[in-house]
Amino acid sequence: MTELVEVIRVMVVDDHSLVREGICELLEHHDDIEVVAKAASAKEALDLAKNLLLDVALIDVRLPDRSGISIIGELRETLPNCHILIVSAYDDHDYMIEALAQGANGYLLKTSSSDELAGAIKVAASGATVLDNKLALSLAKNVQSGKNSLHDGLTKREREVLGGLARGLANKQIASELGVGIRTIEGHVTELFNKLSVTSRTEAALWAVNKGIATNNGETQGL
Repeated sequence: MTELVEVIRVMVVDDHSLVREGICELLEHHDDIEVVAKAASAKEALDLAKNLLLDVALIDVRLPDRSGISIIGELRETLPNCHILIVSAYDDHDYMIEALAQGANGYLLKTSSSDELAGAIKVAASGATVLDNKLALSLAKNVQSGKNSLHDGLTKREREVLGGLARGLANKQIASELGVGIRTIEGHVTELFNKLSVTSRTEAALWAVNKGIATNNGETQGL
């Protein structure tokens, strides 16, 4: 009996037809990913979203009518269960930070391979955060000189939990990894949110990368 594979429904939003079609062609080689819509502008993407069931939207930063980052909130309102992955030609820290702040699940560069893109789509579809590794490492290195002082106020256990958040792990997975109860982890996550002045797991993960405490892969730095 053939095992049924759950297919991730994707929309590709890019104003360059060669890039848009190229991404679609790359994804055709992955049986568990299906491109169900393509858009060349922000307006077209938002209009299409009203009549679609989407798991992931791949959105370029620069679209002819609006910034791709600027439509993240509206797209999420229309499709609350859709996850957003920015796919950009710009290896810009500010774009990445702004995208995550607006609610994106990740930021990937167009230089990524087919397997990297497919892997990022699957991570985003699970609700976890995925960042271009080189860009995240570059950002981390920019703040390495001040990382020791940035650790002030966090306990060793809180840093371990923060490392788990940066890797996109659920509370249950972090609890299992650290050998403690899930309620203990929930308490640590709440305390982290208070100490870091963030309101979501994505913001906490971004904080860890931005402060040089963790890389995109969740590897902790000097903890």
